[in-house]
Amino acid sequence: MTLRSRRATAVAAVLTAGALTLAGCGSSSKDDKGATVDSLKKAGKVVVGINGENPYSFINKDGKLDGATIALDRAVYKELGINKVEGKKVEWDALIPGLNSGQYDEVSAGMSILPKRCEKAAFSYPEITYETAFLVPKGNPKDLHTMQDLKAKKVNLVTENGAVEQGYAKTMGIATQTVGSPEEGLQAVESGQADVFALTAISLRTLVKTQNAQDKVEVTKAFTATVDGKLQIGAGAAVFRKGDTELLKAYNKELKKIIDDPKRFNEIVGKYGFTEAERPKGKTTDTAYLCSGKLPDAK
Repeated sequence: MTLRSRRATAVAAVLTAGALTLAGCGSSSKDDKGATVDSLKKAGKVVVGINGENPYSFINKDGKLDGATIALDRAVYKELGINKVEGKKVEWDALIPGLNSGQYDEVSAGMSILPKRCEKAAFSYPEITYETAFLVPKGNPKDLHTMQDLKAKKVNLVTENGAVEQGYAKTMGIATQTVGSPEEGLQAVESGQADVFALTAISLRTLVKTQNAQDKVEVTKAFTATVDGKLQIGAGAAVFRKGDTELLKAYNKELKKIIDDPKRFNEIVGKYGFTEAERPKGKTTDTAYLCSGKLPDAK
C-alpha cells in the first residue's frame, strides 16, 4: 500500500517577510556564470530551496521563513554583505534538480552528505550532525530500537521520500511505504497504517512537540544506524551547484567560523533544539570524507 502518490515535480512559492508570492522560473541572482557573491549582492538577496521540515527550514506559524539552517544562512550571508534570504519550497527529491536548473541559489534543508548526492552537487562544510530515531505508538509495543529490529520483526515501516532512512531500508531489504512530509508519517503511525516512522531524532522530537502528539506516540532513543556493518554518520550541509565554486568557498569560510565556535553555534541554532551534540566535530567536519562513502565499521 502506498500512502501517497509520488509527485514528479513541485511548483513552489517564494516566502519572505511573511508574504507568499509566486516564484519565477529561475533565480534572479544567477547569471550565465552561475551564482557568485557579487551576483547575489547585485540581486540584493539569496534564494534557497527548502523542503519545509522543522527544525531545519520551514515556514513558521506567522508565515515567515524559519529554521536552524536558515538561521545559519542568514548569519553567513550577512557576513558576505547579503541581508535578504528567501525560500522556495519544493519536494525533497526535487531539491537538487531544482538547484541545478537554476530555480534557486542554494539548498538549505539539512541535507545529508551522501556519495550519490555529491556526484550531482557540491556540499558545504557540514552544518549539523544527527542520529536516527523511530516514531512509534505510545509504549513502543513492538520494542523497536534499531534498523536491525525493523528487519527482524518485519514491521510496517514508513520513511520520508528521499530521506536517508529510506536508503537505509532499501539497502537492508526492508520494505517501506513513503510519505511526503513528517506530518504524513505521524498520521500513518497514529492511524495504525504503519508501525513505525523512521527519521532524524531531532526532527521527530520537534514533530511530536509541534503537533501535540505526546499522548499517542513517542520517539525512541536516538542511535547511529548500522547498515552492512558500517556506521552511518549523519551530517547535513548547504548544497550548491558544482560550478558555483567561488560562492561555495566564500560560504564555507564564514560557516566554519560558526561551527568551530561552540558559543556562536548555540546562539544561532540552540533555539531550534540543536545542542553541542549536533555540532560537527572530527570526521563529521570533513565533506570530502563523507562524500567518499568510507564509513567506519560498527564496533
